[in-house]
Amino acid sequence: MKKTPLNQIHKNLGAKMTDFGGWEMPVEYTGIIEEHQAVRNQAGLFDVSHMGEILVRGENAAKSLQKIITNDHQKLEVGKIIYTPICRPDGGIIDDLLVYCLQEDQYLMVVNASNIEKDFNWINDHLLAKTKAENLSNKYAMLALQGPESKKILTQLTDIDLNSLDYYRFRQAKAAGIEMIISRTGYTGELGYELYFEPEAAEKIWDRLMEAGSDFGLKACGLGARDTLRLEKTYPLYGNDIDETTNPYEAGLNWTVAVDKGDFIGREKLIEIEKNCCQRKLSPFKITGRGMARHGYVVYAESKKIGEVTSGSYSPTLNESIGLAYLNKEYTEPGTEIEIKIRKRMVKAEVLKGPFV
Repeated sequence: MKKTPLNQIHKNLGAKMTDFGGWEMPVEYTGIIEEHQAVRNQAGLFDVSHMGEILVRGENAAKSLQKIITNDHQKLEVGKIIYTPICRPDGGIIDDLLVYCLQEDQYLMVVNASNIEKDFNWINDHLLAKTKAENLSNKYAMLALQGPESKKILTQLTDIDLNSLDYYRFRQAKAAGIEMIISRTGYTGELGYELYFEPEAAEKIWDRLMEAGSDFGLKACGLGARDTLRLEKTYPLYGNDIDETTNPYEAGLNWTVAVDKGDFIGREKLIEIEKNCCQRKLSPFKITGRGMARHGYVVYAESKKIGEVTSGSYSPTLNESIGLAYLNKEYTEPGTEIEIKIRKRMVKAEVLKGPFV
């Protein structure tokens, strides 16, 4: 398994480790519920150094991006970020990612860890002339500081005014004396920041952040809490809720598809899908009976199969079992009663309007 620069720190802290897409990553330290609640109420620190970074630069970098991504590159300017899928010609989602505009001809694409090689090859194969892609994933470590106290914690380590850093914006700055990118996006639904820096500085930055957060309830957090936090906000997870067999419209990501911007990969098919959308829809639900729904569990209504669970977990905030499922469109109205087959028994559930919190 691959290891992040903070692997030994995680083990020193007693983290429960797991294989996540070929990476040895911490699932939890003191407990998923405790870590989840820390992020909702104080702050949590996540090692996300397994994420990939691909630099696209050159004279036609902007035009290449406009061809590859479904969102509109023209929303970008230096210091701004957009969220976007990249799709196959048939509309299937190759990945969902962030694009950072470093300069007018330089863009950093932050991709899911399991898709780094696939994404790089796809991007490289579809670049226009006078444009180059570089896989810089080994050149960056990445931490995510999330939670309502995150600004107070990070302010102690950087000279930039975090009050001026708006949502989906970033700055090239210093923190703890280290040059880095500081951005404000997040995968938890809380105020938070992402720090990108050289791997050699990872342990120093981690230690300085934990020290700065000691008076603010900062906790080290693993992938378990990251998953429950994002699920409460109904943020999709690649490989669970979206993949190459799903399209942005049925996944509720229609706002990321700019069909009016001009030609891009998958545009014709996505226009067709939008006109006839959708036979199924990614829908939030809560369990009203007893049990926990997991990825792949079958969903029923009126004694027939109507869909399949993509994500499911206990919600520490709501104290209920929640999840996401692709359901036939006639069963996606909030309040619709459904049943999920959990370990050979049918458990009652209810379709909701997301997000959960």
